[in-house]
Amino acid sequence: MLKGKLKLPAPDKARRVFPDRLGSLVAGFDDKGNDIKGSELEFESGEELEPIKPGALGFHRESDDADETMDDDDGDNDQKIRQRANKEAVTPVSVLKSISVDEKRSDLEYELSRREINLEKLQRIASTGIPDGGGLRATAWKLLLGYLPSSYDLWEKQLKENRQKYANLKEEILLNPSEHLWKEYDEDEHLNSAKLHEDNDVDGPLRRHEISQEDHPLSLGKENLWSQYFKHTEIVEQIDRDLQRTHPDKPFFSGETSLSRKNREAMKNILLLFAKLNPAIGYVQGMNEVLAPLYYVFSADTDKQNAANAEADSFSCFVRILGDSVDHFCEQLDNSSSGILATLSRLSDLLKVNDEQLWRHLEFTTKVKPQFYAFRWITLLLTQEFKFESILRIWDTLLSNPFGVQDMLLRICCAMLLCVKSRLLSGDFVGNLKLLQHYPDDINVEYLLQVAQDISPDTSSYCLSL
Repeated sequence: MLKGKLKLPAPDKARRVFPDRLGSLVAGFDDKGNDIKGSELEFESGEELEPIKPGALGFHRESDDADETMDDDDGDNDQKIRQRANKEAVTPVSVLKSISVDEKRSDLEYELSRREINLEKLQRIASTGIPDGGGLRATAWKLLLGYLPSSYDLWEKQLKENRQKYANLKEEILLNPSEHLWKEYDEDEHLNSAKLHEDNDVDGPLRRHEISQEDHPLSLGKENLWSQYFKHTEIVEQIDRDLQRTHPDKPFFSGETSLSRKNREAMKNILLLFAKLNPAIGYVQGMNEVLAPLYYVFSADTDKQNAANAEADSFSCFVRILGDSVDHFCEQLDNSSSGILATLSRLSDLLKVNDEQLWRHLEFTTKVKPQFYAFRWITLLLTQEFKFESILRIWDTLLSNPFGVQDMLLRICCAMLLCVKSRLLSGDFVGNLKLLQHYPDDINVEYLLQVAQDISPDTSSYCLSL
C-alpha cells in the first residue's frame, strides 16, 4: 500500500464534468466541485491463534484416575478446538467480504429509494464498487452520468421523453429510403382514400405511386435519400465487423443465438445513429468497446421496462460518456490542448510527479513513451485491458468521480504503471512494451483502484475534466 497521498499536477484550466457536446439527446450537466474522497481500504493479514494447551500456563495436576479421564477428554477437546480454529482461520475473510457487500447493497438500496438522491453520497458508495444484481448498477450509472435527475419524481417523465426522442431519431435517420417512401405512400393513400369516399361511396381506380426524380435510387443529387444511405454503407460494414469481435468469450455479445444477434443489432443502431448525428466524428473503431459495458448493464436491469428500453438508454449515456473525451477521436485535434497527445502528456507529467525514478526509466532509459501503450487505455476507457467483470468494477469508480471520467482515468492509468514498477525497472524496451500492451491479469483490481484513489487532486484549487 502506498503511504500518504500521491499528487496530481494541476491542469491548464478547469473543465465541465460530462459537457453537453454531442447528439440531440444530451442535457446539460451542472458543474460539481464537491470534495468526495474514496473510502480508505486497508488490507492487513492476521495471524492464526493457537489454542492454549492444558498446563501451558504452568498449572499442574496430580495424576489420578479421574485426572487421567479428564486428560483424555482434554485431548479430545484440544483436537476439536484445533480443527475448529483451522476452519475459522480460512472463513473470516469471506465472511467479512459477504458482510461488506451486504452492507454496501443495503446502503445503496436505501440511497436509491429516496425521493431526492444525494449524489455525493451515491458517488462515495459507488466508487467502492456496486454489488451485482437487483439492477443497482444500471440505476446508479444512469444517475452518475446525469441521465436520470436526482429527483425520483421526475424519473418517469425524463425516461419517457428521452426514449421517445430516440425512437423518433431512429425512424427519421436509420430507416432506409424505401421504408421512408412506403411510409409516405401509405399516408398519402390513407388521405386520398378518405377523400375519395367522401366524394362518392364507390371504389376509385388504382393509382401508381410516383417517385420524384430526386428520390430515385440512380439520382446523383446530394439531397437524394439513396445517396446519403449508400454513403454510410462502409460504416455499417465496419460496425458489423467490430461487433462480431466484441467480447467473443461472452455469449451475450458473440455467437449466432437470437439473443446475441438482437444485442448486436441494437448496438449497431446506437453506433450508426451516433455516427450520422456527428458527421465530424463519425464512427471510430473501438467505440463498440465503450458501448458494450453500458448496453450490457442496462439490459441486465431487473426492471423489465428498463431492460426493454436498454437501447434507448444506452444511446443517451453513450453520448454523455463520449462527451467527456470526444476530442480524442478527432485526428484533426490530436495536437490541440484537448487532443489525445495533450492527454498522454498529462499522464506522463502525473507519473513524473508521483514516481520520477519510474518516469525517467520509461522516458529515457527504455524510451517507452505513453503513445505506445496508453493511447488505447485512454481512448477505450480501459475496456481492452481487463476482464469484463473487472471493467464493470473499474467503471463504478470512473463514473463516480466528481471531477469527471478523464480525471480518474488518468489516475488509474498512472496506478497501472506504479503497480508493475519492479517489472518495468528490470525490463528493456521490448519487454516493457509487451508488458504494457498486454497488461498482466494478476493485478488485484481493488488494490489498483486504491492506489489510483491515493493520487487525489486538490479539490480546492480546480475541477478537472476533458
